[in-house]
Amino acid sequence: MNWDWQVFCKDTIDGEIVPRCFGGAGDVTYLDWLLSAWGWTLSVSLLALLVALAFGAIMGILRTTPNRGLVFLGNAWTELFRNIPLLVQIFLWYHVVPSLIPPLRGVPSFILVVLGLGLFTSARISEQVKAGIQSLPRGQRMAGLAMGFTLPQTYRYVLLPMAFRIVIPPLTSEAMNIVKNSAVAFAVSISELTLFALQAQEETARGIEVYLAVTGLYFISAFVLNRVFHFVESRVRVPGMIGGGH
Repeated sequence: MNWDWQVFCKDTIDGEIVPRCFGGAGDVTYLDWLLSAWGWTLSVSLLALLVALAFGAIMGILRTTPNRGLVFLGNAWTELFRNIPLLVQIFLWYHVVPSLIPPLRGVPSFILVVLGLGLFTSARISEQVKAGIQSLPRGQRMAGLAMGFTLPQTYRYVLLPMAFRIVIPPLTSEAMNIVKNSAVAFAVSISELTLFALQAQEETARGIEVYLAVTGLYFISAFVLNRVFHFVESRVRVPGMIGGGH
């Protein structure tokens, strides 16, 4: 098998080898393109993760309140975004939602993909936040209320600090999944890693090298997120708590 890693040093226009593999004066190499695609993948993933954490936490909290209306809202949100395939949701955000909501017609496709991926993942995070809160002893909620805290204060100062420590391990998996799921952005022509791989392989006929490089960058991205969440978990864990170690 002949490997040709110099493919990444070639100019994307004329196919000539570029010294040091980085283009200049308007020239773009496949390595330039690969790193740009990686940047788009990371941008989609990290912004979607922020959206997912915000909405997932809110909906997970609502589903544990004594207010039936709020519980219904949280459950409806979770079931809606959990039971529609991700790719279908991306197409809905890209093709349908802007037609129904005119102000969104000028929104870049990048933002729409971030919203679609973030809200899809928020349904999964909602389940984890709900499970984390419900895993706490009931006495903690009652103790907070008995001390004179309002229900929101009880959540803020008593329940959530412990619940979020518990759910960090499953949140780690969701953070890694969101990097992998960001590949759906290629469907709306965002130049992320998967779209790069499809186009670069077609142009260079070096599919092995291209896909191995893309696979390596996906792995590095997910692995770094795993280590970041592991570090956070090690810093905030409470000995003796569920998921907190010993």
